[in-house]
Amino acid sequence: MNIQQNISLKSYNTFGISVYAKRFISVTSVYELQQLLKIEKDVFLISGGSNMLLTKDIEKLVVHIDIKGISVDQENNDAVYITVNAGENWHEFVLWCVSENYGGLENLSLIPGNVGTCPIQNIGAYGAEVKDTITKVETLNIETGKMVEFSNVACKFGYRNSIFKNDVKGKYIITSVSFQLTKNTHDLNSSYGAIESELASKKIKNPTLRDISEAVIAIRKSKLPDPKEIGNSGSFFKNPIITKTQFLELQKEYPNIPSYIISDTKIKVSAGWLIEQSGFKGKRFGEYGVHEKQALVLVNYGNATGKEIFLLAEKIQTTILTKFGISLEIEVNVFEK
Repeated sequence: MNIQQNISLKSYNTFGISVYAKRFISVTSVYELQQLLKIEKDVFLISGGSNMLLTKDIEKLVVHIDIKGISVDQENNDAVYITVNAGENWHEFVLWCVSENYGGLENLSLIPGNVGTCPIQNIGAYGAEVKDTITKVETLNIETGKMVEFSNVACKFGYRNSIFKNDVKGKYIITSVSFQLTKNTHDLNSSYGAIESELASKKIKNPTLRDISEAVIAIRKSKLPDPKEIGNSGSFFKNPIITKTQFLELQKEYPNIPSYIISDTKIKVSAGWLIEQSGFKGKRFGEYGVHEKQALVLVNYGNATGKEIFLLAEKIQTTILTKFGISLEIEVNVFEK
Protein backbone atom coordinates (compact mmCIF):
# COMPACT_ATOMS: atom_id res chain seq x y z
CA MET A 1 0.00 0.00 0.00
CA ASN A 2 1.33 3.37 -1.03
CA ILE A 3 0.72 5.67 1.95
CA GLN A 4 2.14 9.12 1.23
CA GLN A 5 3.25 11.73 3.76
CA ASN A 6 2.26 15.41 4.06
CA ILE A 7 0.11 15.68 0.94
CA SER A 8 -1.70 18.92 0.07
CA LEU A 9 -5.47 18.48 -0.22
CA LYS A 10 -5.97 21.70 -2.20
CA SER A 11 -6.73 19.81 -5.42
CA TYR A 12 -8.95 17.31 -3.57
CA ASN A 13 -11.57 19.82 -2.38
CA THR A 14 -13.58 22.15 -4.61
CA PHE A 15 -13.16 25.04 -2.18
CA GLY A 16 -9.44 24.86 -2.97
CA ILE A 17 -8.51 25.12 0.70
CA SER A 18 -4.81 24.50 1.27
CA VAL A 19 -4.63 22.04 4.16
CA TYR A 20 -2.43 18.97 4.47
CA ALA A 21 -2.97 15.30 5.11
CA LYS A 22 -0.28 13.96 7.42
CA ARG A 23 -0.81 10.61 5.65
CA PHE A 24 -2.69 9.98 2.41
CA ILE A 25 -3.67 7.01 0.24
CA SER A 26 -5.85 6.66 -2.87
CA VAL A 27 -7.78 3.37 -3.21
CA THR A 28 -9.11 2.05 -6.54
CA SER A 29 -10.93 -1.14 -5.51
CA VAL A 30 -13.17 -2.47 -2.75
CA TYR A 31 -10.61 -5.20 -2.03
CA GLU A 32 -7.86 -2.62 -1.52
CA LEU A 33 -10.15 -0.69 0.82
CA GLN A 34 -10.96 -3.84 2.81
CA GLN A 35 -7.27 -4.65 3.21
CA LEU A 36 -6.54 -1.11 4.37
CA LEU A 37 -9.31 -1.21 7.00
CA LYS A 38 -7.82 -4.36 8.49
CA ILE A 39 -4.86 -2.32 9.71
CA GLU A 40 -6.40 1.14 10.13
CA LYS A 41 -10.04 1.99 10.90
CA ASP A 42 -9.84 5.60 12.09
CA VAL A 43 -9.71 7.22 8.66
CA PHE A 44 -10.81 10.44 6.98
CA LEU A 45 -12.64 9.84 3.71
CA ILE A 46 -12.50 12.09 0.68
CA SER A 47 -13.94 11.57 -2.80
CA GLY A 48 -14.84 14.44 -5.12
CA GLY A 49 -14.39 16.95 -2.31
CA SER A 50 -17.43 18.91 -3.44
CA ASN A 51 -19.47 19.12 -0.25
CA MET A 52 -16.83 19.84 2.36
CA LEU A 53 -15.04 22.71 4.02
CA LEU A 54 -11.64 21.84 5.51
CA THR A 55 -10.43 24.17 8.24
CA LYS A 56 -7.11 22.65 9.32
CA ASP A 57 -4.63 19.87 8.58
CA ILE A 58 -5.97 16.32 8.88
CA GLU A 59 -4.24 14.14 11.47
CA LYS A 60 -6.04 10.91 10.50
CA LEU A 61 -5.10 8.81 7.48
CA VAL A 62 -6.88 10.45 4.53
CA VAL A 63 -8.37 7.84 2.20
CA HIS A 64 -9.26 9.03 -1.30
CA ILE A 65 -12.06 6.86 -2.75
CA ASP A 66 -11.20 6.45 -6.44
CA ILE A 67 -13.15 3.29 -7.31
CA LYS A 68 -14.38 3.55 -10.93
CA GLY A 69 -16.79 1.63 -13.13
CA ILE A 70 -20.35 1.62 -14.52
CA SER A 71 -22.39 -1.53 -15.21
CA VAL A 72 -25.86 -2.09 -16.66
CA ASP A 73 -27.35 -4.81 -14.46
CA GLN A 74 -30.57 -5.39 -16.37
CA GLU A 75 -33.04 -3.61 -18.63
CA ASN A 76 -36.42 -3.97 -20.27
CA ASN A 77 -38.55 -1.81 -22.55
CA ASP A 78 -39.39 0.63 -19.78
CA ALA A 79 -36.42 0.75 -17.41
CA VAL A 80 -32.70 0.21 -17.03
CA TYR A 81 -30.92 -0.74 -13.79
CA ILE A 82 -27.40 0.59 -13.41
CA THR A 83 -24.72 0.26 -10.73
CA VAL A 84 -22.07 2.98 -10.54
CA ASN A 85 -18.93 2.84 -8.42
CA ALA A 86 -18.31 5.60 -5.90
CA GLY A 87 -15.34 7.24 -7.62
CA GLU A 88 -17.15 8.07 -10.87
CA ASN A 89 -17.68 11.79 -11.51
CA TRP A 90 -21.37 12.63 -11.04
CA HIS A 91 -21.79 15.04 -13.97
CA GLU A 92 -19.96 12.75 -16.38
CA PHE A 93 -22.26 9.91 -15.31
CA VAL A 94 -25.33 12.09 -15.92
CA LEU A 95 -24.07 13.03 -19.39
CA TRP A 96 -23.48 9.33 -20.15
CA CYS A 97 -27.08 8.55 -19.13
CA VAL A 98 -28.39 11.32 -21.38
CA SER A 99 -26.31 10.02 -24.30
CA GLU A 100 -27.77 6.54 -23.74
CA ASN A 101 -31.32 7.96 -23.52
CA TYR A 102 -31.69 6.90 -19.89
CA GLY A 103 -34.01 9.31 -18.07
CA GLY A 104 -34.30 10.53 -14.51
CA LEU A 105 -31.06 12.37 -13.78
CA GLU A 106 -31.04 15.09 -16.44
CA ASN A 107 -32.23 17.79 -14.00
CA LEU A 108 -29.20 17.00 -11.83
CA SER A 109 -26.67 17.93 -14.50
CA LEU A 110 -23.50 19.84 -13.56
CA ILE A 111 -23.73 19.12 -9.84
CA PRO A 112 -20.11 18.79 -8.67
CA GLY A 113 -18.75 15.75 -6.88
CA ASN A 114 -18.66 11.98 -7.29
CA VAL A 115 -21.39 9.34 -7.36
CA GLY A 116 -20.48 7.91 -3.97
CA THR A 117 -21.43 11.10 -2.15
CA CYS A 118 -24.73 11.72 -3.96
CA PRO A 119 -26.86 9.66 -1.52
CA ILE A 120 -25.33 11.22 1.60
CA GLN A 121 -27.06 14.56 1.20
CA ASN A 122 -29.67 13.36 -1.30
CA ILE A 123 -28.50 15.82 -3.94
CA GLY A 124 -31.25 17.71 -5.71
CA ALA A 125 -31.90 20.53 -8.16
CA TYR A 126 -34.67 21.91 -10.37
CA GLY A 127 -37.46 19.78 -8.96
CA ALA A 128 -35.54 16.49 -8.83
CA GLU A 129 -33.82 14.56 -6.05
CA VAL A 130 -31.48 11.60 -6.46
CA LYS A 131 -33.59 9.54 -4.02
CA ASP A 132 -36.23 9.23 -6.74
CA THR A 133 -33.93 7.03 -8.85
CA ILE A 134 -31.74 5.21 -6.30
CA THR A 135 -32.64 1.56 -5.71
CA LYS A 136 -29.83 0.65 -3.31
CA VAL A 137 -26.52 1.82 -1.88
CA GLU A 138 -23.68 -0.65 -1.40
CA THR A 139 -21.38 0.09 1.53
CA LEU A 140 -18.44 -1.29 3.46
CA ASN A 141 -18.76 -1.56 7.22
CA ILE A 142 -15.59 0.08 8.59
CA GLU A 143 -15.56 -1.98 11.78
CA THR A 144 -16.22 -5.45 10.30
CA GLY A 145 -14.93 -5.00 6.74
CA LYS A 146 -18.11 -6.63 5.43
CA MET A 147 -20.33 -5.34 2.62
CA VAL A 148 -23.73 -4.00 3.71
CA GLU A 149 -26.55 -3.05 1.33
CA PHE A 150 -28.98 -0.22 2.08
CA SER A 151 -32.29 -0.22 0.21
CA ASN A 152 -33.86 3.08 -0.81
CA VAL A 153 -36.14 2.98 2.23
CA ALA A 154 -33.26 2.07 4.57
CA CYS A 155 -31.39 5.19 3.41
CA LYS A 156 -34.01 7.34 5.18
CA PHE A 157 -33.79 10.04 2.55
CA GLY A 158 -35.00 13.54 3.37
CA TYR A 159 -34.40 17.06 2.10
CA ARG A 160 -30.59 17.15 1.63
CA ASN A 161 -30.43 14.37 4.15
CA SER A 162 -30.04 10.62 4.64
CA ILE A 163 -29.10 7.99 7.19
CA PHE A 164 -25.47 8.50 6.13
CA LYS A 165 -25.49 12.00 7.61
CA ASN A 166 -27.08 10.84 10.84
CA ASP A 167 -27.55 7.35 12.32
CA VAL A 168 -24.62 5.63 10.58
CA LYS A 169 -22.33 8.58 9.97
CA GLY A 170 -18.70 7.48 10.08
CA LYS A 171 -19.59 3.78 10.24
CA TYR A 172 -19.87 2.89 6.55
CA ILE A 173 -18.05 3.74 3.31
CA ILE A 174 -20.23 3.96 0.20
CA THR A 175 -18.66 1.87 -2.56
CA SER A 176 -21.38 1.97 -5.24
CA VAL A 177 -24.87 3.30 -5.94
CA SER A 178 -27.57 1.58 -8.02
CA PHE A 179 -30.22 3.42 -10.03
CA GLN A 180 -33.46 2.69 -11.86
CA LEU A 181 -33.80 4.98 -14.88
CA THR A 182 -36.41 5.23 -17.62
CA LYS A 183 -36.11 4.05 -21.21
CA ASN A 184 -38.09 5.09 -24.29
CA THR A 185 -40.82 6.91 -22.31
CA HIS A 186 -39.61 9.63 -19.95
CA ASP A 187 -41.40 11.75 -17.38
CA LEU A 188 -39.65 15.05 -18.08
CA ASN A 189 -39.62 17.81 -15.48
CA SER A 190 -39.31 21.07 -17.39
CA SER A 191 -41.52 23.39 -15.34
CA TYR A 192 -39.30 24.00 -12.32
CA GLY A 193 -37.34 27.22 -11.93
CA ALA A 194 -35.88 28.73 -15.08
CA ILE A 195 -35.90 25.55 -17.21
CA GLU A 196 -39.15 26.47 -18.96
CA SER A 197 -37.94 29.95 -19.93
CA GLU A 198 -34.55 28.59 -21.00
CA LEU A 199 -36.27 26.11 -23.33
CA ALA A 200 -38.61 28.84 -24.61
CA SER A 201 -35.63 31.06 -25.43
CA LYS A 202 -34.37 28.24 -27.66
CA LYS A 203 -37.87 27.73 -29.10
CA ILE A 204 -37.99 24.13 -27.85
CA LYS A 205 -41.57 22.94 -27.34
CA ASN A 206 -41.04 19.19 -27.04
CA PRO A 207 -37.80 18.80 -25.10
CA THR A 208 -35.63 15.70 -25.03
CA LEU A 209 -33.44 14.52 -22.15
CA ARG A 210 -30.53 16.33 -23.77
CA ASP A 211 -32.55 19.54 -24.06
CA ILE A 212 -33.39 19.45 -20.34
CA SER A 213 -29.79 18.67 -19.41
CA GLU A 214 -28.38 21.45 -21.58
CA ALA A 215 -30.92 23.92 -20.19
CA VAL A 216 -29.93 23.05 -16.62
CA ILE A 217 -26.23 23.33 -17.51
CA ALA A 218 -26.78 26.76 -19.07
CA ILE A 219 -28.74 27.98 -16.04
CA ARG A 220 -26.19 26.68 -13.54
CA LYS A 221 -23.28 28.19 -15.49
CA SER A 222 -25.02 31.57 -15.53
CA LYS A 223 -25.54 31.54 -11.76
CA LEU A 224 -22.81 29.45 -10.20
CA PRO A 225 -19.02 29.83 -10.30
CA ASP A 226 -16.88 27.05 -11.75
CA PRO A 227 -14.86 25.51 -8.85
CA LYS A 228 -11.89 25.26 -11.24
CA GLU A 229 -11.89 29.05 -11.48
CA ILE A 230 -13.22 30.17 -8.07
CA GLY A 231 -13.13 27.83 -5.09
CA ASN A 232 -16.61 26.94 -3.83
CA SER A 233 -18.82 24.06 -2.78
CA GLY A 234 -22.06 25.08 -4.46
CA SER A 235 -24.96 25.91 -2.16
CA PHE A 236 -23.54 26.42 1.32
CA PHE A 237 -26.89 26.59 3.12
CA LYS A 238 -30.14 24.63 2.94
CA ASN A 239 -33.36 26.40 2.00
CA PRO A 240 -35.14 26.63 5.37
CA ILE A 241 -38.55 25.07 5.92
CA ILE A 242 -40.75 27.12 8.26
CA THR A 243 -44.33 26.97 9.52
CA LYS A 244 -47.09 28.46 7.42
CA THR A 245 -47.92 30.80 10.31
CA GLN A 246 -44.36 32.14 10.42
CA PHE A 247 -44.32 32.52 6.65
CA LEU A 248 -47.57 34.53 6.59
CA GLU A 249 -46.13 36.89 9.20
CA LEU A 250 -42.97 37.37 7.13
CA GLN A 251 -45.01 37.87 3.97
CA LYS A 252 -46.74 40.88 5.53
CA GLU A 253 -43.40 42.67 5.74
CA TYR A 254 -41.79 41.06 2.69
CA PRO A 255 -44.55 40.44 0.08
CA ASN A 256 -42.06 39.22 -2.54
CA ILE A 257 -40.38 36.52 -0.42
CA PRO A 258 -39.91 33.46 -2.69
CA SER A 259 -41.60 30.34 -1.34
CA TYR A 260 -42.50 26.75 -2.16
CA ILE A 261 -45.36 24.89 -0.51
CA ILE A 262 -44.20 21.71 1.24
CA SER A 263 -47.46 20.78 2.99
CA ASP A 264 -50.55 22.37 4.52
CA THR A 265 -48.44 23.57 7.43
CA LYS A 266 -44.90 23.88 6.04
CA ILE A 267 -43.36 26.36 3.57
CA LYS A 268 -39.86 26.33 2.10
CA VAL A 269 -38.29 29.77 1.64
CA SER A 270 -35.24 30.78 -0.36
CA ALA A 271 -32.03 30.94 1.67
CA GLY A 272 -30.39 32.87 -1.17
CA TRP A 273 -33.09 35.53 -1.01
CA LEU A 274 -32.72 35.86 2.77
CA ILE A 275 -28.95 36.28 2.42
CA GLU A 276 -29.33 38.80 -0.39
CA GLN A 277 -31.87 40.84 1.60
CA SER A 278 -29.36 40.93 4.44
CA GLY A 279 -26.77 42.62 2.23
CA PHE A 280 -24.26 39.79 1.83
CA LYS A 281 -24.63 39.06 -1.88
CA GLY A 282 -21.42 39.97 -3.72
CA LYS A 283 -19.63 41.01 -0.51
CA ARG A 284 -15.92 40.28 -0.56
CA PHE A 285 -13.70 40.05 2.51
CA GLY A 286 -10.14 39.85 1.27
CA GLU A 287 -9.66 36.37 -0.21
CA TYR A 288 -13.19 35.10 0.49
CA GLY A 289 -16.79 36.22 0.27
CA VAL A 290 -20.30 35.64 -1.10
CA HIS A 291 -20.69 35.11 -4.83
CA GLU A 292 -21.94 38.09 -6.82
CA LYS A 293 -24.56 36.11 -8.76
CA GLN A 294 -25.73 33.58 -6.18
CA ALA A 295 -25.92 34.50 -2.51
CA LEU A 296 -26.11 30.82 -1.47
CA VAL A 297 -22.53 30.29 -2.61
CA LEU A 298 -19.55 31.19 -0.43
CA VAL A 299 -16.30 31.47 -2.37
CA ASN A 300 -12.54 31.27 -1.98
CA TYR A 301 -10.87 33.74 -4.33
CA GLY A 302 -7.52 32.04 -3.96
CA ASN A 303 -5.88 31.94 -0.56
CA ALA A 304 -8.69 31.95 2.00
CA THR A 305 -8.61 29.57 4.93
CA GLY A 306 -11.45 27.24 5.77
CA LYS A 307 -11.76 28.92 9.16
CA GLU A 308 -12.36 32.32 7.54
CA ILE A 309 -15.13 30.91 5.35
CA PHE A 310 -16.73 29.13 8.31
CA LEU A 311 -16.72 32.32 10.38
CA LEU A 312 -18.42 34.14 7.49
CA ALA A 313 -21.07 31.40 7.40
CA GLU A 314 -21.68 31.87 11.13
CA LYS A 315 -22.00 35.64 10.65
CA ILE A 316 -24.61 35.08 7.93
CA GLN A 317 -26.52 32.64 10.15
CA THR A 318 -26.59 35.13 13.03
CA THR A 319 -27.76 37.96 10.79
CA ILE A 320 -30.60 35.90 9.24
CA LEU A 321 -31.77 34.74 12.66
CA THR A 322 -31.80 38.31 13.99
CA LYS A 323 -33.46 39.85 10.93
CA PHE A 324 -35.99 37.15 9.99
CA GLY A 325 -36.18 34.82 12.98
CA ILE A 326 -35.08 31.93 10.72
CA SER A 327 -32.28 29.45 11.49
CA LEU A 328 -30.16 28.74 8.42
CA GLU A 329 -28.68 25.25 8.36
CA ILE A 330 -25.31 24.63 6.71
CA GLU A 331 -25.52 22.10 3.88
CA VAL A 332 -21.77 21.67 3.47
CA ASN A 333 -19.88 19.33 5.81
CA VAL A 334 -17.46 21.39 7.90
CA PHE A 335 -14.50 19.32 9.11
CA GLU A 336 -12.04 19.88 11.92
CA LYS A 337 -13.53 23.12 13.25
